[in-house]
Amino acid sequence: MAPTLPAGAPRAKNWSLWFVGFLVVFLALFIGYTWLALSWSYSSGERAGYVQKFSQKGWLCKTWEGEMAIVAIPGSLPEIFKFTVRDDKVAAEINSVMGKRVAISYEQHVGIPSTCFGETGYYVSRAHSVE
Repeated sequence: MAPTLPAGAPRAKNWSLWFVGFLVVFLALFIGYTWLALSWSYSSGERAGYVQKFSQKGWLCKTWEGEMAIVAIPGSLPEIFKFTVRDDKVAAEINSVMGKRVAISYEQHVGIPSTCFGETGYYVSRAHSVE
């Protein structure tokens, strides 16, 4: 006859190991997914217009958020393009050309799990004024 152990002792230890293992696997999958979403670009392109709003936002994760007015035909209603800048050098470029016609290069990232990386999926990588 096998010796009896106190009720619940081995089971509680086994349960806590499973729980910790589950958390580690879940955290690793979440980090991997976030890295993939931020490093893989769905699309890229360039847009030109007038930056009408640009500010640094966020409680914990500070990003630069902006709006560009794209006017196709003078006198028509502009299309508003919202974008995010994570690099301070690019933000300084945009601040230096405010009020002028600007061309920005961007990459679109889809499926980002948090707004901590920016409010939009459009990340600007370069900006320059258009003559």
